[in-house]
Parts: sequence; C-alpha cells; structure tokens
Amino acid sequence: MAGRRADVLDIREIVRRLQLGEGDRRIARDLRISRKTVGKYRAWATAQALLTGPLPDPAALQATLAATLPVVRPPTMPSSVERFRQRIVDLRKQGVECRAIHQILREEGGFTGAYQSVYRFVRRLEPRTPDGVVRVETPPGDEAQVDFGYAGLMLDPQRDTRRKAWAFVMTLSFSRHSYVEFVFDQDVATWLRCHRRAFEWFGGVPHRVVVDNLKAAIVKAVLYDPVVQRAYRECAEHYGFLISPCRPRTPEHKGKVEQGVHYVARNFLAGRAWRDIDQANERVLVWCVETAGRRIHGTTKEPPLTRYDEIERATLRPLPTAPYALATWKKAKLHPDCHVVFEDAFYSAPHRLIGQRLWLRGADTTVQIFHEHQLLASHPRASRRGQRITNPDHLPPAKVAGLLATPASCVRRASDIGPATSELVGRLLGERPLDRLRTVLGILKLAHKYGPRRLEGACTRALRYDDLAYATIKRILERGLDQVAEATAPTPARETTLPLFARPVTDFFPSSGGSSCN
Repeated sequence: MAGRRADVLDIREIVRRLQLGEGDRRIARDLRISRKTVGKYRAWATAQALLTGPLPDPAALQATLAATLPVVRPPTMPSSVERFRQRIVDLRKQGVECRAIHQILREEGGFTGAYQSVYRFVRRLEPRTPDGVVRVETPPGDEAQVDFGYAGLMLDPQRDTRRKAWAFVMTLSFSRHSYVEFVFDQDVATWLRCHRRAFEWFGGVPHRVVVDNLKAAIVKAVLYDPVVQRAYRECAEHYGFLISPCRPRTPEHKGKVEQGVHYVARNFLAGRAWRDIDQANERVLVWCVETAGRRIHGTTKEPPLTRYDEIERATLRPLPTAPYALATWKKAKLHPDCHVVFEDAFYSAPHRLIGQRLWLRGADTTVQIFHEHQLLASHPRASRRGQRITNPDHLPPAKVAGLLATPASCVRRASDIGPATSELVGRLLGERPLDRLRTVLGILKLAHKYGPRRLEGACTRALRYDDLAYATIKRILERGLDQVAEATAPTPARETTLPLFARPVTDFFPSSGGSSCN
C-alpha cells in the first residue's frame, strides 16, 4: 500500500487492530502491507483520536480521510505532446485518427516522441464513458440465435485431407440449450441443412431466429432494410419462423450464441483430436446433452437441459409434416446461346430474354428458371459438370431446324413433299464421302418460300437433267421453269455403266436415328 492511499476498509481494519494493541510488525504481516504504512496510519489515527472509542462507519471514515489526509501524488513530467494541444484538438475535430496525428506532428512540428505518447494524450482529452447495457431475456420458445465459429482443421473422409472446419451453433435463448454441427463451408446449402437438422434435433421451431449478417442468410446488411437471401426466406416460410438480422457490426446482439461458440471451442474442442469430422459430429451431440446441457449456466443458474425439458420444449412450434426440400437461389445472365449457368451446368431459357438476369432455383432433382416471379422453365438437374440441358422451344425458330436436323428427318420431310423431292434428297444423302446434309437442308428450305408443289416440280426437272445442285434448283424456281411445260421427248438413255449407288439410300439412313449436322 506504500505510495498510495489504502482502501477505506483496509484503513478501518488497521485502526481496529491498533485499538486492540497489536504491534506494527504483526499488522503489516497479517495485512501484507509495509510497516511504514502502518506507522503512517497510526500517527494519523492518534491525531484524529480514533484509537479510543467506537470506530466510525466507512462513510464517516472516508470523509475524515478526505479532509485530514489528502492524497499526495508524486510530481509528473510534463507531456511532450502538450505544446501541440491545439493542433491535436483541431485534427480530432476533423476525425483524424491517432496514428495519422502522430505522423502529421512528426512532419509539421518536429515532434520526435512515440506514438503511444500521442495516444495517451488523446485519451486524456477524450475520456471514454462506458456505455450501459441492458440484458435481454426472452420467453421460452420465442428465440434462437445462430452463428458459425472456427473449429480448426479436421479430416475430410471424402477427400482424405485436412480442411478448415466451422462449428454451426444454434442456441435457444431461454434455456441456453444448443445444437452443434461441424461443417467445411458456410454456403447457402450447408446453412439450410444445418437449420433443418437443428430443428429436428430440438423437436420444434422457435418463433424467430437471430442471425448475423453472413451471406448465406443476409444478402445486404443495412440497419432498417436488410435483404434476406431468397433460399433462407423460403426456408423460414416453410418452418414458420421469423428472420431477425443483427444490426451491422453488433455481434453482441446475439451474445447468447456467441458465448455458446466460445464454450464449444474452450470445452469440447480444446485438447482433443478427432479421427475425422464424422466422429466429431457424432460426439458433439452427446456432449451437448451430457456436458453442456447439464452444467449450471452462469446466467440462468440452472442446467440448460433442465430448462429445455421442463419449460421450453413444449413452447416450440411443431415441425411441418415434411422437412424443407433444400433449394439454392441465384441470379444468372441468359447468354446468347440461350443458356444460363448453374453450378457448372447449362440450362436453356427463352431466347427473347437474352442478356437479362434471371432467378434460378436449384433443388435436389430440378432446376427452375424464373423471370419477374413467372416460371419460365423447369429442367431435370444435370448429372455431371458441363452438361447442357436444352428445350428446343427456347431457341430461335430460324436456327432450330438446322440445329436439330438429321438425315432421317430430312428423308421424311422430302417424302411429305413428293416422290421427286424424295428421290433427289435420297441421292444427295447417299453420296460418299461428302456430307450433303447442308445442301439438302437448303433445298428443303425452298419449300417455305415457293411452296411444296413448286419445289416438287423443280426437283422433277432437276432429275430429268441429272443436275442436283442447290443452285440449279433455286434457279429453276426463280425463273419459273418448274411451271413451263416441256415438249415430250424421250429421255436420253444413260450409258450402260455401273449404277451410281450400289445400295439404296434407306440402308444408309433408316427411318429413325442418325447423326446431327454438327
């Protein structure tokens, strides 16, 4: 106690022992103070006539001390920053931080002191007043708080490698009973799966869930209008709970789960090594009941499991008849090939929306595409990365025919037009080794402009002169030669040679199947 005033209760104890006639040495030894201090208070008590009669109460003793034994502070050296006071005051009004003030003083005024000198001076200029807090307690079943905490490295049995792991913790605010699960990421799908398993483990759903502003739950964290992740909103609607985001940068608003995360790290994880994450998840649920659930909680002074079993369990909302079907929502741009990308696979959407951003909902077996809340398409989920799932109706009509055409489909279309067209198409497709599919598509396309009857006539004329080129048939149609009656004349006999085709075209192109033009 040398060099400073002792506590008033300690001084009262010194005076009481002096009244009992104890020596300075014994008092100093028992109270662990110096004999010099005991001597100082003996002289003071003698001067104030306190060694006889009843002891004054602590308040009266404190008043006597303040009046007769003022604290003498040792002289202090003037601060090396004092001469820069006005400059520092001006800089602080502008919002300049201490580190920047230190640098400015060194540059402008030749200040050579340390940063800590500036920091202490600013703290004396602006003494901090601790903010008062209000502890919020909620009724049973009203609230749960959720958070992630770093859990160190754990073995991933799927990859056979050690990875960063995170502890998902959901704590019921009334009972402080917690669910814990270890995961390797904090993405939306993991977030939703953990919620589903936590509700099933508790056997019910709280009225609202307090969450931090992580991206799996809150897309945009602002004070009054937070933007909730669409999949999390859908999950909340399914289970019937309210989402209550914390204010930005105020983790103390979910202090119950914050303490739960620290408790998991200090008690369950500390000093233990697990075979892999599966073993850790198996053991932690036992720990939640046997250890965390049965401890006397520092705030409630009761075991969390007891408060949960006896009071809170019955107040939780019942689980829905079916668990939430996990789904992931995201926005994606419709590219010029009429496809959007979702988890490394490609899904088609109507070509009229090329360049716009569409909402995608990926469930376990389907991927749905929305535009302004309207369902545009529903596709089966791709089974492998890079797979393209296309609905032909989504593609530009002018380009679909060529994209989906096959030799077999061309033969069928030609047969519908007429025998001459069918023969001409068959002969073109039967040529080897040249692929004449593109030529056939061009010829069949002429039927859209000139009509099937005229194309049949043009093919008849082209066959008569054994000129099957696309340009010939187009020229016949342009000049109207298919409509000119020709004089009846015997068709020039072909030279007796080997037939152009040894096998009929149907042997090469059966009625169904065939390869595409690509």
